[in-house]
Amino acid sequence: MTTRHSAASLLAYGGLGLPLAMAALPIYVHVPKFYADTLGLSLASIGFLLLLARAFDAVQDPLLGYWSDRTRQSGRGRGVWIGVGAPLLALGMIGLFVPPNLSPSGLSVWLVMMLLVVYTAYSMITISYQAHGAEMSADANERTRIVSFREGLGLIGVFLAAALPEILSKASGARAGFAQFSYLFGPLIVILALVMMRSSPPAVTTHVSDEKRIFAVMLKPFGNASFRPLLWIFVMNGIAASIPATLVLFFIEDAIQRPDLTAQFLIAYFAAGAAGMPLWVRLSSRIGKGRAWFCGMILSIAAFVWAFLLGPGDATAFFIICIMSGLGLGADLALPPSILADVIDIDERAGKGRNEGAYFGLWNLVTKGNLALAAGVALPLLGWLGYAPKGAHTAEVLSALAAVYALLPCMLKAVAALLLWRSPFFTSPSKDNP
Repeated sequence: MTTRHSAASLLAYGGLGLPLAMAALPIYVHVPKFYADTLGLSLASIGFLLLLARAFDAVQDPLLGYWSDRTRQSGRGRGVWIGVGAPLLALGMIGLFVPPNLSPSGLSVWLVMMLLVVYTAYSMITISYQAHGAEMSADANERTRIVSFREGLGLIGVFLAAALPEILSKASGARAGFAQFSYLFGPLIVILALVMMRSSPPAVTTHVSDEKRIFAVMLKPFGNASFRPLLWIFVMNGIAASIPATLVLFFIEDAIQRPDLTAQFLIAYFAAGAAGMPLWVRLSSRIGKGRAWFCGMILSIAAFVWAFLLGPGDATAFFIICIMSGLGLGADLALPPSILADVIDIDERAGKGRNEGAYFGLWNLVTKGNLALAAGVALPLLGWLGYAPKGAHTAEVLSALAAVYALLPCMLKAVAALLLWRSPFFTSPSKDNP
């Protein structure tokens, strides 16, 4: 039960995280700017459409988690969802970034349709993928190592997603550049999904739940007393992270006024996250996962709050902020899913069996809700405050952009840190399960 998996087997498992991250960054960061700047939709419309698509999509995540658990119990395994989802996601990404020439109303309908395809396929893969990762070991520290491989390789995918669209767009124009990116993405995710299904370590935690009622299984996590405080922390911290992700391209272009350095800023941020990942894995094994995550939150706040003071030409200062806050990102990526896997053990110890799919279905629902709130609130708020992409902006409007981009997320992350500080994950510094 405490076997340490080989690096090669964890690379096979974690490799699928690379194309999933390549899909996530464009969906959450590039789509608003691509459809606003290149295709001409308004920010308010895009924010509303993202919120609408996310709200509709969120309903399916607990169902997908339930069905993933059922296929595991039936002996077919979770891989069937990954095998179906990978080609569907490849096609959805092409549809999203290679839209036909339509009127604004037609383009709005197309955007919602493609978002639903992409979101559905992404959820099919991600829920089963993360649930399988939680089943690969019953050892608390090995779980953090498993997650660090997945998220570390995911950060490489983020590097590619940050650099390739910029490079391809500069060479061929925005529409052609994103089209080329989507054509490269398709074969990559299909190949790495096959590698993951064939060569990743098998599940070792097999005490499944006997419960078959769909709503009872879907709501089962809320009966776990340790899941509820973890969920609230994750919600507040997730919204805090989602707002800058939604607004970063606008901030770089209009506040820093160095859009030519966009790829370098993003790569610096995510490279720091990857470099810091071993630090958080090691620190969590020494002081506990909750306390290590708290340290990461404080580091992120202390670094990122200074972005509010930046203005035109402050590229060097923004690079430093990207690196320092990126170090804190590693804690957000490596530790919460590992803590969640430990929380699921409580059900098993109580004789209730395991339902990883149900837990990660809700986890993904909350992740999407965080992103939907960030887009559905931050973008219309900026429009109400007078901000519009590529417009002539007063100092007051740029100050409002900086406040929404930097101060609001820091306030929300401070609330998350306070909740974590008062939770059993901090007060009980055990390195094992809560």
